Amino acid sequence: MRKIIILAIATLAATSAGCVQNPSDQLSAGGKITGLKTPESVVQAKDGRIFISEINKFDKDGDGRISMIDKNGKASIYASGLDDPKGLAMIGENLYVADKNKIMKITPEGKVGVFVPAEAFPAMPQFLNDLEADPQGNLYVSDSGDVMKTGKGGAIYKINPRGEVKLLIDGKQDARVMAPNGLLADDTGNVLIYVDFTSGVLYSLNQQTQALTDIAEGFGGGDGVVHHSNGTMYVSDWKNGKVFSINTKGEVTLLKSGYQSAADIAITKDEAYLMVPDMYAGELDFIPLK
Repeated sequence: MRKIIILAIATLAATSAGCVQNPSDQLSAGGKITGLKTPESVVQAKDGRIFISEINKFDKDGDGRISMIDKNGKASIYASGLDDPKGLAMIGENLYVADKNKIMKITPEGKVGVFVPAEAFPAMPQFLNDLEADPQGNLYVSDSGDVMKTGKGGAIYKINPRGEVKLLIDGKQDARVMAPNGLLADDTGNVLIYVDFTSGVLYSLNQQTQALTDIAEGFGGGDGVVHHSNGTMYVSDWKNGKVFSINTKGEVTLLKSGYQSAADIAITKDEAYLMVPDMYAGELDFIPLK
């Protein structure tokens, strides 16, 4: 297992550390952004802006939105009228959103449009969840399937820059694929790491051979997966309100607990903080990274 995780981490793209606004300048006295409406995912742009997906009420179409925290700490609504926006990813200056059963694209001018409609998927999506981009401009999206009932029926898809969708793996091909959630792509386009919400297992998927390998387990309701340039990975546990770190030796350590529902995490561009949306608390927390 140790050799496997070292190999997987070694292939991951290093996070680019740019000169951006320090997130600590954007925080409340308690080190959090509060007053959010069911925040699920977060991402920071190269210029320091932070985008947060807010589901608001589940299964109520049109009440979801994307909030933006600018470099001066000012909050505003970046996009509204979404359904159940979850995973976020940036390619260039465009923001992509996994919104219920489709992928939305938001341009720098704020224009919101459907990038991939539900009908473009090989099977009708049930619960599109996390969204990840690779250096080649491809998107990866997890369908957590019937996650709230049977905990099965999940799939992972790859979307090329033209919006064409390809099934990478699903529960019919491998029974271990139950409710895939957090995704992490390497820089070669060959390896995709994901955590399963139902089993709490972290896997590595070789896209060329289709080999699915266990990396680590015990993550409860595994939600988000991110990678630091020093080789450390971080995984959030939505069900138990915890965040874990995994070092290059494959050792798992509890980083922080006490969240109501730790959702889709992200690392700031300067790699100084881990951003944790606490969905039911309506907050975005910042964990300092040493």
